[in-house]
Amino acid sequence: MSVLIYTDSSNGALTKNAFEAANYGGQLAKAAGTDAIAVVVGSASGLEDLGNYGISKVMHVSDASLDNFDPQKIAHIVAAAANETGADTIVFAHDYTGKSVAPRLSAKLDAGLVTGAIALPNGNVVKKAVFSGKAFAEIEITTAIKIISVLPNSLDKVETGGSAEVVAFSVEIPTTGITVKEIKKESTELSLTEADVVVSAGRGLKGPENWGMIEELAKELGAATACSRPVADIGWRPHHEHVGQTGIAIRPNLYIATGISGAIQHLAGVNGSKVIVVINTDSEAPFFKAADYGIVGDAFEIIPKMIEAIKKLKA
Repeated sequence: MSVLIYTDSSNGALTKNAFEAANYGGQLAKAAGTDAIAVVVGSASGLEDLGNYGISKVMHVSDASLDNFDPQKIAHIVAAAANETGADTIVFAHDYTGKSVAPRLSAKLDAGLVTGAIALPNGNVVKKAVFSGKAFAEIEITTAIKIISVLPNSLDKVETGGSAEVVAFSVEIPTTGITVKEIKKESTELSLTEADVVVSAGRGLKGPENWGMIEELAKELGAATACSRPVADIGWRPHHEHVGQTGIAIRPNLYIATGISGAIQHLAGVNGSKVIVVINTDSEAPFFKAADYGIVGDAFEIIPKMIEAIKKLKA
């Protein structure tokens, strides 16, 4: 028996979420006294780096046609890898790929599935957040094969300093009836789901012409930019920056919210952040109840001072 981890790649490199999944799977395998084996599809380099998180072997299906995401093909490949390795636990990151592939694999292998795990299993019991993070559920998986997708930033990283063996894995790739010809991605420098730091703003900025200081702060911090739903709906910012219950759910190490009241729908998408900083002129804004640090004041005075201070610190 072993733990099999699907590690995603983008533009020829492993994603941050891939290392999150590897970290979870590596710790799980160590606790169970078994091997952690990763599977990667498509063009990707640096696969031996997964050994730093306890992965002993990487099975690489290097077919370039898999660079265009096809969840049915990936589910078939991971199922074949599970059969090859005798894996009884399969780990995904709880991201777009995991949400698309894990349920298909669950049906294919007749395996129990828990999505969005926030801790290592206690035996067959997996803990996850429910009701937008307001409560926790402990779910027992009773099937012979278990599939778990792990929320980003849920587990402290444990680096082992090792290097994984990379081997070619050959599997007949089925025709799914769907041909992915091209994937167009938004031309953002940093993906929201991959970012460790996110700077976000809402209607308190009064207009799209004032977003320059948000973008400058994000640049100084090496952060991604985000926005509230109303801002995206009225066209001040693109919809791919909308975070919240109806947008993208994120779990960065630091989330800075400027001019956002903190409605429950927005909080549902960001309350997994490790540290939340809120800037708002309204001291009664709901967001302050969820904040680790709060600044009551005018963003047009505070943000430029923050940028100046960060520049001095970096210098």
